[in-house]
Amino acid sequence: MKRRSLLKGLSLAGLVGIYKPSTLLARTEINNDTASINGSRDRAYWVSLMDKIASPVLDNMSKGLLRKNMDMRVSPIWDNRDIGVGYLEALGRLAVGMGPWLALEEVNANEKVIQSRLKKQLQDSIAKGVDPKSADYLSWDKGSQPLVDAAFLAQAFVKAPKVLWEPLSDGTKQQLIHEFKQLRRIKPYESNWLLFAAMIESFLLEIGENVEEKRIDYAIEKIVTWYKGDGWYSDGAVFSFDYYNSYVIQPMLVDILRVNVKQGRRTRDEFDRAYKRMQRYAEFLERMISPEGTYPIFGRSATYRTAIFQPLAQLALEDALPDWITPAQVRSAITAVKRRVFIPESFTKDGWLTLGIIGDRQSGLADSYSNTGSMYLTSLSFLPLGLPEKHPFWSDPFQEWTMLKAWKGEPFRKDYHVDF
Repeated sequence: MKRRSLLKGLSLAGLVGIYKPSTLLARTEINNDTASINGSRDRAYWVSLMDKIASPVLDNMSKGLLRKNMDMRVSPIWDNRDIGVGYLEALGRLAVGMGPWLALEEVNANEKVIQSRLKKQLQDSIAKGVDPKSADYLSWDKGSQPLVDAAFLAQAFVKAPKVLWEPLSDGTKQQLIHEFKQLRRIKPYESNWLLFAAMIESFLLEIGENVEEKRIDYAIEKIVTWYKGDGWYSDGAVFSFDYYNSYVIQPMLVDILRVNVKQGRRTRDEFDRAYKRMQRYAEFLERMISPEGTYPIFGRSATYRTAIFQPLAQLALEDALPDWITPAQVRSAITAVKRRVFIPESFTKDGWLTLGIIGDRQSGLADSYSNTGSMYLTSLSFLPLGLPEKHPFWSDPFQEWTMLKAWKGEPFRKDYHVDF
């Protein structure tokens, strides 16, 4: 399959050779009750799960009923920030994971019904969120947290402009631009937060608005100085072993650079380097999935669940997985994880995500800034729904992932560090 251009206007030949066709490994169908052999069945499961996760949020917010009906729960160690930030969290975090799927035109009739409903609800929800007369007008001016989730919404607009940005009314667009610009009042922390400011400004740059270039350039340059090697960045000056390379740092840096290279503000070499590092980091993510479809849980924000696989999912979406990792391998592995994570106990009786990882009994894992809305970052693992059914990610049969091979005693690829 021919790879799609990842940087509009840039030739693939110039991207230092990182976009090579995946080498499909020999496929072995096995009996494994955590993963489906049939890719179309996996896709139907992903779509159904995305619908289950998103519908309570979007059905209510599209009608102006989110604040009234959302079962908004907070961490047992909640830091007493304005609870209203949770509604913006739910909207922005859902949008970025759903965007590529909502933009996909090649879907079957059954899937189209679900996609069309959620697309309309998301568009209506965005409009409600910036309408000061709406009961669901979001808390844009309360504290510093809105910077985070406005950035996720801006990232969604960058990923899927034709379905999330362009159809909005002029009034809604102008109100969003106003809300985004007033967030310049917030000085981001010296951490992954720098990328939130840069993401918002990069979106404004993409649509032709005036931008504060320093908020973009400082973030890029600071993150680069925090690179620790072998595909890992530090979240600030001191390294923390957590999944913030997944949640924010690697994918958002790549998306910011993509926009700024396109607009002539940053260099192609910077993008190439960041992308190669994300590819390396994704190799670790693939190896972290156990034969049973579990993964190691460590660090803060662990309740974001499958959001840890965002880089792997984004590379699958963009046809840029490392050569030895095939699309079906990723689908099979992430499907196995989803089936372990999204059990009935992971939802309240009304369908909202709980604060735990596997069920509400683990709500004590939620950090001081975590609430129900925060949990919707898990949508990031659904990015490959933006690929059509005919793509090998969905059409190829079940394939074993690395740890499944390893612990069956089968040959698997050795791992070595990289120096870029």
